[in-house]
Amino acid sequence: MKRLSWLLASVLLSGCSTVTDMVTSITAPDKAKPAELVNFDHEVKTIKLWSTNSVGAYRLVSGGLRPALSGGMIFAADNEGLITAIDTTTGNIIWKVKLDSPLGGGVGVSEDLVMVGSTDGYVYALEASTGAERWHVMVSSEVLSAPAGNKDVVIVQTQDGRAIGLSAQDGEKQWQFKLDVPVLTLRGTSAPVIRGDTVVTGFANGKVYALSANSGTVIWEKRIAIPQGRTELERLVDIDGQVLIANDIVYAVSYQGRIGAITKAGGRELWYQDSSSYHGPAYGLAQVYVAESDDTVKAMRASSGQILWTNDQLSNRKLNRPSVAGGYLAVADGEGYLHVMSQTDGRFVGRTMVDSRGVSAPMVSDGEILYVLDDNGRVSAYKFE
Repeated sequence: MKRLSWLLASVLLSGCSTVTDMVTSITAPDKAKPAELVNFDHEVKTIKLWSTNSVGAYRLVSGGLRPALSGGMIFAADNEGLITAIDTTTGNIIWKVKLDSPLGGGVGVSEDLVMVGSTDGYVYALEASTGAERWHVMVSSEVLSAPAGNKDVVIVQTQDGRAIGLSAQDGEKQWQFKLDVPVLTLRGTSAPVIRGDTVVTGFANGKVYALSANSGTVIWEKRIAIPQGRTELERLVDIDGQVLIANDIVYAVSYQGRIGAITKAGGRELWYQDSSSYHGPAYGLAQVYVAESDDTVKAMRASSGQILWTNDQLSNRKLNRPSVAGGYLAVADGEGYLHVMSQTDGRFVGRTMVDSRGVSAPMVSDGEILYVLDDNGRVSAYKFE
């Protein structure tokens, strides 16, 4: 098991229900050894375009520190509070800013803002062009995923089960949506996604919610996973990965539950498929991809959920979220390898070493170029030929 937030034994005995104030974060030892890398004929060249020492050594906080692309720049952050803007063409650093808070959620971009959240409960909004701070505010709990925003509002999800709408101009709280947090949860939260006037995000109760970005009013809610089992551990169904919205369809996957497809407009359920993942899905070639909790990679038909192929040759290698770039599916692992796979059948077509310390942060892509933040704090740009 990975990244669990446990109640202290004394809290359990006392029957206290306030999880977020009295938790101990643990990472259980992995009993299974990582799969041996298989040999294959390389069909694709993995070309490094540039690599830049951008931030300090990265420490995993539920994969929450995903880089972000906007306006010809990639923004990266580390857990010590350092944020960097890098030119996507040259790899040159445009600006660096050091905040006085340990970051757990980032990076979000919107209009002219760069947004991050901290483990001590602050949300920061910086000017994208210069890194100058526009505002910062304290919210109700630690922030372990990237905020989202539009020209009017910034949405942040907190570990205590809240989605909070803040003014994009000054950070003033506009609204709040709150759910009860289960007794036992994975350490992390889903990052909100905004499309038009709707924000969509998943919660630790195994449900996806569509909210009004302007008021926080619930538009629809759908259960992805149903808690099962007699123990709290068996009943974990958190949605920690960011939901995916493609062609006005919402795709979301839970831990120990399912992956599902739901219409964004009305919340109509299209299909469900058994799955378990800490990460959000990826999309390409009318297919949905997921790296499951045992590090099996699966492809499903986006229209029906039919499983098209499965690759179990990377089991227990601590994969990050899959990403599509240059017509291929890419996933990186805890030993620092970047694996390039065919979207049609899941076979390996390329592989390269990014950094021996590993790659924990989710990768980002502009469709052609893949950007990778490794655990040594470097951002690298790759293309596939």
